[in-house]
Amino acid sequence: MTDTYDYDLIVIGAGSAGFSAAITAAEAGKRLALIGHGTIGGTCVNVGCVPSKTMIRAAEALHGAKAAERFPGLQGEARVDDWAALVAAKDDLVGTLREKKYADLLPGYENVTYIDEGPARLVDGGVEVGERKVTAPKIIIATGGRPAVPEIAGIDAVPTLDSTQLLDLETLPESLIFLGGGYVGVELAQMMARMGVAVTIVCRSRLLPQAEPEVGGALADALRAEGVLIMDGVAYGGARRNSDRAILIVMRNGETHDLTADHIVLTTGRRPNTEGLGLVEMGIKTDAHGAVVVGDDMQTTRPGIYAAGDVTDRDQFVYMAAYGAKLAARNAVLGGVERYDSAAMPWVVFTDPQVAGAGLTEAQAIKAGRTVKTSLISLNNVPRALAARDTRGLIKLLADAETDHLLGGVIMAPEGADCVQTLVMALKFGMTIKALGETIFPYLTTVEGLKLAAQTFDKDVAKLSCCAG
Repeated sequence: MTDTYDYDLIVIGAGSAGFSAAITAAEAGKRLALIGHGTIGGTCVNVGCVPSKTMIRAAEALHGAKAAERFPGLQGEARVDDWAALVAAKDDLVGTLREKKYADLLPGYENVTYIDEGPARLVDGGVEVGERKVTAPKIIIATGGRPAVPEIAGIDAVPTLDSTQLLDLETLPESLIFLGGGYVGVELAQMMARMGVAVTIVCRSRLLPQAEPEVGGALADALRAEGVLIMDGVAYGGARRNSDRAILIVMRNGETHDLTADHIVLTTGRRPNTEGLGLVEMGIKTDAHGAVVVGDDMQTTRPGIYAAGDVTDRDQFVYMAAYGAKLAARNAVLGGVERYDSAAMPWVVFTDPQVAGAGLTEAQAIKAGRTVKTSLISLNNVPRALAARDTRGLIKLLADAETDHLLGGVIMAPEGADCVQTLVMALKFGMTIKALGETIFPYLTTVEGLKLAAQTFDKDVAKLSCCAG
C-alpha cells in the first residue's frame, strides 16, 4: 500500500478524535500522517472540558462554604480573593494536560508523522497542507467545532464572549447575560454566579430543552434559588451597545425587555470546522448545520473518507468523539465492520445539582412508537440526600410497559454524574425495572435512588423502612 501512497491513513485534526484515530491505527502498525492546525489537543483539553470543569469545581468550593448553614450550628464564608490567580492555575492545568496527554505522546509512535504546516484541504488521493500534497488511500476528518454566533441583529456590535473568552477574562465582570439554556450555558452561568457575578440566562425554549421537562423546571428552580435570573420562552429583538456595555432586547409574553450587562456570553451551540476542507468538491454531504454526515460505520458519502467527533452529525461529547474515531480507524484501515452505537450513551451536565442520563427520554420513546411507563421521585425519598440536607433534584426512569425493560432515565442530584454509569450498565445489559429494583445497593448513597425509582413503578417507597426494599 505504501508503495503508491505516502501513508496508509491521513487523520485531519489533532484533538481527542484525531488522536484516538491515530493511536488506534498506529498501534496496529499502520503508517499515518496526523495533520494538526492550531493548538494541539483540540477543544476538550484547551478550551472545553478541562478548563471549564476546574473553574466549576472552584465555584462549588465557594458555594459549599456558604451553603454550610443548612446544617444547624454551622456558618461558612468564602470569596474570590484573586481571580487572576485562579485563571492562571486553570491555564497551568490545561498546559500540563495538553503536553502530557497529547504532545508528549507523539514521540512514542514512530509510525505517526505529525504535520502542522497550515490548514488542510481534501484532494483526490490525499490532502493538500501548506505547500505540499500528502497521499493516502483512506482519510479521517476530525477537525472539531467551535462556538456558534447566533443570528441576532446588532450582536456583532456589542461586547460578547464565547465560552473560551469567558474563562480567559483578566478581571471578574459585574454582570453577564448568557444566551442559550443548553448544557454549556447553564454550567458556566451557575459558575459565574457563584463567583459573585450578576447572571441572567436567556433562552428561546427552556433550560436543557433536550432533557426531560421535569429536569429543566427543577434546574431552573435551583438556579433561581442562587440568584440567577432566568428568562425562558423569549424571542430576540436585537442587541445594541451602550457605552462599553451590552443591551439585549427580548420579547416575552407580549412584553419587550431591555437587558443590560457587561458582556453577552454566546452559548447557543457549536458549529463544525469544515471551511476550506473542500467537502463540496469531494462530494461529501453535510447537514443543515454544516456537519459532516456519516453512516454508522463513520464513513462519509465519499468512499474511503471517514469523519468523527464534533465535525460530524453525531453526539457532541469528547468520549463519543474518541469512540467514533476509533471505529473510523478500525473500519478504514484495519478491516473492521464496526457500527456506531449510542443506545446506552451517558451524558452529564456539570451544574449543581448535576444532571446525568442515558437511554431514551419519554418523548423519544413515544415518538419511536413504544408504549411507556414512567417513575419519578424527588430526592426527598433518597436517604443520602436527607442526611446531606440537600434534596435538590429528582430521578426519573422510563420503561417499556409491555416488556418491563428499562428504556432510559435521568438523575438530577449533587452526585448524579457518579451514579449514571449504573444506569448505563442496566440499559446495556437489558435489565427490567423489576431486576433493577431487586438489586442490592449500598445504603446512604445517591445511586441507591435508582433502586428506589425502579421500585416506585409499583409501590410507594415512602412507606418502606430503611433498606427494606
